[in-house]
Amino acid sequence: MAEGKKGWESKLTRALSRADRILWMDEGLKPKAAAKRSKLLLLTLFIFCLIVVSLFYVWSRVQVIQLGYKISSALKEEKKMTEGNKRLRLEIATLKSYSRIEKLAVEELKMTKPTADQVIVIR
Repeated sequence: MAEGKKGWESKLTRALSRADRILWMDEGLKPKAAAKRSKLLLLTLFIFCLIVVSLFYVWSRVQVIQLGYKISSALKEEKKMTEGNKRLRLEIATLKSYSRIEKLAVEELKMTKPTADQVIVIR
């Protein structure tokens, strides 16, 4: 039994010394792994920020282009409206002309100029 106890103790001692070596090796790797993990995290964060900034830049350029198209379309619409306005002003001037109104009155409405006894002056 003493020999069984001794075998058990030697196995325990070997297991403990092995555990110490593993812990010692893990502790030795921890700063390197932590530094590597930290660098990886910083790199990932940098790449993420770069992607976000790039997407924002592309979005802003697309917005500028879309606004340019809207401005161009509004300018075309303004030109079209201005031409229509000029055309309508000319039509109004034509419709208001004295010669045209007199011609319509005589030809279509069969009106005549009043005689002197038909004119009443109000003062």
